[in-house]
Amino acid sequence: MASTDRAAITGKLGTFAGVFTPSILTILGIILFLRLGYVVGVSGLAAALAIVLLANAISVLTSFSVAAVATNLKVKGGGDYYVISRTLGVGFGGAIGLVLFLAQSISIGFYAVGFGEAVAALAGLSFGGAAQFIAAAAIAVLFVLAWLGADWATRFQYIVMALIFAALASFCAGAFGVFSEATLIENWTRPGDTIPFWAAFAIFFPAVTGFTQGVSMSGDLADSGRSIPSGTFLAVGLSLVIYVGVAVLLAGTEPLAVLAGDTGAMNDVASVSVLIDAGVIAATLSSALASFMGAPRILQALAADKVFPWLNPFAAGHGTGNNPRRGVMLSGMIAFGVVALGNLNAIAAVVSMFFLVSYGLLNYATYYEARANSPSFRPSFRFYDRRISFAGGIACLGAILAIDITAGLVASAVVLAIYQYVSRRAPEVSWSDSRRSHHLRLAREHLIAAAREAPHPRDWRAQVLLFSADATRRARLIEFAEWIEGGSGLTTVITILEGSGPDMIDKRQETLTALREELSERKAMAFPLVVTAPELDTAIATAVQTAGIGPLQVNTVLANWMDGSPVILGQAALGRYGRNLRMAFRLGCNLLVLDADAREWASLSSCPANERRIDVWWRENNTSELMLLLAYLMTRHEAWDGATVRVLAATDEHDSGTARIEQIKSFLANVRIDAEAIVVEDATVDAVITHSKDSQVVFMPFSVHAGQFYGLFGETVAELLPRLQIVVMAMAAQDVDLGADPDEVIDPNTGEPAKDEAGTNPAEAAPADPSSVPAQEHLSPS
Repeated sequence: MASTDRAAITGKLGTFAGVFTPSILTILGIILFLRLGYVVGVSGLAAALAIVLLANAISVLTSFSVAAVATNLKVKGGGDYYVISRTLGVGFGGAIGLVLFLAQSISIGFYAVGFGEAVAALAGLSFGGAAQFIAAAAIAVLFVLAWLGADWATRFQYIVMALIFAALASFCAGAFGVFSEATLIENWTRPGDTIPFWAAFAIFFPAVTGFTQGVSMSGDLADSGRSIPSGTFLAVGLSLVIYVGVAVLLAGTEPLAVLAGDTGAMNDVASVSVLIDAGVIAATLSSALASFMGAPRILQALAADKVFPWLNPFAAGHGTGNNPRRGVMLSGMIAFGVVALGNLNAIAAVVSMFFLVSYGLLNYATYYEARANSPSFRPSFRFYDRRISFAGGIACLGAILAIDITAGLVASAVVLAIYQYVSRRAPEVSWSDSRRSHHLRLAREHLIAAAREAPHPRDWRAQVLLFSADATRRARLIEFAEWIEGGSGLTTVITILEGSGPDMIDKRQETLTALREELSERKAMAFPLVVTAPELDTAIATAVQTAGIGPLQVNTVLANWMDGSPVILGQAALGRYGRNLRMAFRLGCNLLVLDADAREWASLSSCPANERRIDVWWRENNTSELMLLLAYLMTRHEAWDGATVRVLAATDEHDSGTARIEQIKSFLANVRIDAEAIVVEDATVDAVITHSKDSQVVFMPFSVHAGQFYGLFGETVAELLPRLQIVVMAMAAQDVDLGADPDEVIDPNTGEPAKDEAGTNPAEAAPADPSSVPAQEHLSPS
């Protein structure tokens, strides 16, 4: 059954039957009757009360988290799984859901074995396998109750609850008759040798696990938002009072030595000892039944969400209550297996840790939700503060370290392993969680923090605005943009629709949807943007000026070379194409024009990354440094890992070839870029072809004069492009300083080096290289 179908089924259970009863019966278990007296005996009353309060602190803190989540969203079937999956995502939700199902199913067997041992001892049955036979019979009875549904199980729980409270009443009546203040004072501390505090804590702590059993019944509740917080708080609060009260009465009635050596001390004190025996039996059955009711519902929620495809058959429910009978059958089989295997002490500690890890994640999930500051987080529970959830998560971590760090690490490793599996293999889910709110909060905080700092050349990274209207050629641009980002920049893929009128609104939405799907299919790390405008030129100018946010403004425009195909939307004449590029340049954007046909691009796949070559034609200006930086960033991408970068420069009349090479090598060493320096004697087009025809990517500067595009040595690019493989023509509009000094003073308004009265930057040791030619000089006003 799908999640939506499951949600449509109306639960019938109220607070008392659906939350309080299963929670209190799980908490008031075997430890209350057989282990609390031992903890008091070996620790003294003061330490025992500290143990009780400390252990219950986790329950109380987590109850606040449960209350906040339950009153912020409708908790449907699955309890803890539902809360965590809708907050931390399907990965953690699926991991916790699966291990909680297994832990609760295994716990059924553990509780049944405890029941069998208690009954066998009372009946004096000593033949081999008596306890296991009785445990199997108990599981069979509980299986029938779980199979019939929550209503039948709840009726049985009322009988169990009556027996437990009758046992407590019998104990209290007997204790009040023999209570001694002198004994209480004497038992306040334990003199002499005793077990360590944390060892006693580990013995007692399982008593408080299970307080979220009522949360597991969330799908059967008539009003989960009201019942879960009130029922959980009531169960936790009453159980705390009972544990503290019983500990005090035990300390006031029996010497510590007796309590430490006799696990049946409550039986000795009670006015009707047989009721204590009945309470022990009822406590084990109640815990087993609560797990029998909770585990199948977690499994059903997992299956309904299709987290694990092989669990899908368990989504089916029976009757108006959507009773998960298939899950009941699987839980029963696991419980029978536990009984058959007998001694499972090796995994018992790990199973307990699964519960503790789930409580920790429940607290963290609530803190995560609250910390995201999402407007949708509006719990009606008024007494919540996110620091409570944080404290609860830390308390769970502390308990793991204190009780059994090895078991805790094993349990955590299992959860993380399943998380990794689910995160990689789980299908797309239809629900939303809090991760996006968390990321949006972080993005806001970091953008504001970055905007407060003055920009500096050391912070430069490619913020690319990618223009393309052709899906086939756009794919190559997107891949190239990923290369030059180097894992540090951002790319926005823009499509401009030229036109006006109401129809353009629908057309824009259709185009945006198609573009978003295209990027998703390609798994591109890019953002889609569709702009409509009456005139193309105006739209380009507006987009270049406004794309980005805060300190993440666009600084680089990337487009395909014309090649007779649509570029920047539609068939554009060379003159118009040049004007649009100049416009972007004058608005402060670096220009990158990619020339690569499908054949050349496809041939890259046959060349291993470490055998590829990137050429940078050098002129010692901002454009040259930009190209060198982009070539280096490409080598940080796995597709170009190990590729060779070559810096090629022509000799001039002032420097010999040897001096020129040394100059470039010195520069490369200074900027810490591993590249090969090559000097070309013949500064002609043929020299470019000769040296770079076998290079997979060639970076070269270009200029625009009177509507014509020119290359490195004054040749038209039309002469050059067909004779090389992939060419990236570049023009820098911004200062690119690969050797930027962190002490350099930057003008916060312009992002340029600040000048003193003499016109120099205070951090500069020498004036700028006079041979550097500003890229603007290559532009014609036409």
